[in-house]
Amino acid sequence: MLKEFKAFVMRGNVVDLAVAVIIGGAFGTIVGSLINDIITPLLLNPVIDSLGLKNLEELKWNGAAYGKFLASVINFLVIAVVIFLLIKAMNKASKKKTEETPATPPAPTMDQELLMEIRDLLKK
Repeated sequence: MLKEFKAFVMRGNVVDLAVAVIIGGAFGTIVGSLINDIITPLLLNPVIDSLGLKNLEELKWNGAAYGKFLASVINFLVIAVVIFLLIKAMNKASKKKTEETPATPPAPTMDQELLMEIRDLLKK
């Protein structure tokens, strides 16, 4: 059972998933900093100040705290745009890589080799 567990954990998919979760957590921190430290002070603070609020999350109307929802929507949109730009750049880079290295033709199969030998013998 221990060998099966080790084989399961060492499979590529599980290790890739673990790496993706760790990188995703770090990426979330970076995007959160982008929103909190750059976007909010530059773009949203003038709007928040004109409404007389200290924080977007304090925005309420008839008891509904839609400021938190609005902050979550903005956070999601920024994350979506950043991920889109990263994927677009990765696709462009991988496309260049495949264009630079021409595909090698596949090796002839055994049947093809035999047919080529027969052809060569018939030519002689």
